[in-house]
Amino acid sequence: MRLLMETSSGKMASASEGRATTCRLRRELLGRPPRDGNGRLHYRASVGKGGRRTGYGVYVYPNSFFRYEGEWRGGKKHGRGKLLFKDGSYYEGDFVDGEITGEGCQHWALTGNTYTGQFVLGEPQGHGVMKYQAGGHYEGELFHGLREGHGCLVDADGQVYWGSFHDNKRHGQGRMIFRNGDEYEGNWVRDQRQGHGMLRLVDGSTYEGQWHSGVFSGQGSMAHCSGVIYRGMWINGHPMAQATRIVILGPEVMDTAQGSSLTLTVQLQRDNGEVATSEDGRELEISAGVRYVQLPAYSEVSFFRVDDGLGQTPIQTPFGFQCISYPLSSPESGGPEPRAALESASADSPFPEGDPGGLPAGRHEPSCPGNRRRAEQGCVQFSDVRLGPPPPGYHAVLFLEGLREVGSRPRGQDHGGTMPIAQGPPGGSRLDGVATAEPAAEAFPGEYVLMIRDVTTPPFLGHTLPTAFKHLRVLARGAGQQPHVPREDPKALS
Repeated sequence: MRLLMETSSGKMASASEGRATTCRLRRELLGRPPRDGNGRLHYRASVGKGGRRTGYGVYVYPNSFFRYEGEWRGGKKHGRGKLLFKDGSYYEGDFVDGEITGEGCQHWALTGNTYTGQFVLGEPQGHGVMKYQAGGHYEGELFHGLREGHGCLVDADGQVYWGSFHDNKRHGQGRMIFRNGDEYEGNWVRDQRQGHGMLRLVDGSTYEGQWHSGVFSGQGSMAHCSGVIYRGMWINGHPMAQATRIVILGPEVMDTAQGSSLTLTVQLQRDNGEVATSEDGRELEISAGVRYVQLPAYSEVSFFRVDDGLGQTPIQTPFGFQCISYPLSSPESGGPEPRAALESASADSPFPEGDPGGLPAGRHEPSCPGNRRRAEQGCVQFSDVRLGPPPPGYHAVLFLEGLREVGSRPRGQDHGGTMPIAQGPPGGSRLDGVATAEPAAEAFPGEYVLMIRDVTTPPFLGHTLPTAFKHLRVLARGAGQQPHVPREDPKALS
């Protein structure tokens, strides 16, 4: 807050106007009291040589706006005294040869501000404390009534600044604690954070780097409370190389054999398609879904009937069909922990292939990685990803035997004509003409979806990346890369 001086008319003026007022005030106060009878002078002191008064006296000035009570020497105000203004303002403290100089206290009635400290020629100068009527205070160095040098400013909101001032503004090196608990330490230019500085947020996030006009601008690094670390260029408070999307590498449709595992490589990419190598620590979660209504070309299961209590809501995919949530398999008892299975695989390590040995038929329970992983330089690899068996409450409804229906056209495939309805496997049961399968030990052949979600908590800079999808086909054992087709109608291979 700019220190203001009060004029003889009671109005506020800036520091430059205040200096002119001070000069006028000095002309009023300097020298011997007038002897023309226009002012009233009362002394309780001796009179020295030349009629100069020494001691204590009270003088009311001709314009009646000023009144002085205090010590005199040689006809001038000298020593301790009090100068009162008609509007209620006052100064009390030291006078030297008629000037307000030394230690004192000044109060401005119009603003309600009070300053206690050092004065030079009528102006606060040196070290002092300014208390503001609106709340807060300043303690430190002043020059010509303005904050200049080192000091501590507490504003009406309780925010605290320690550091350098110039021309009444925060300027130079300083530290500030904001009302919400955030803390900044670094360079300031005319009340703005500018140059190099560090910001510690109350949520635990930190930023260190360049600033301009109070925002991140230039090279800097942020360690977000979510665990995300960004190092790079900032412009107007926004990271320039931030990830904007998740991309699962690989063909448009991935094929995998029934019971096999696969490895997914995921990239965080910028708008221009480049990998966001400036980012570390974004947390991604892998999950799966099964096509809600299957095509007979790829599956013997028509759809899954889900118990009402599970409350499954279909998920719309970018592939033109809906899916429902489907589990990834969990590790066998005594197998590797999910977190350990999620360790990033080296580039030259072979993918897990085939079924794990030693498990008896019907008890296939392959190990599965944990479903979350943090990105490093914009990349994540999920290894040993396997689809589990249908969970409890999912009842596979098979295509009915002997019925035929018009075949659906899968993406990129043109089977033409009609497609057969697959026969239920041995052991299936029929309820009211509907074939259902007994609980399976592994995922049925068919169409599935793998999803990678950004589950960073809280979201990095308030933004969550859109979910990425990958179309996955699980082929029956021995089917190779060809789509699974029931044996009853080999014409469907045409």
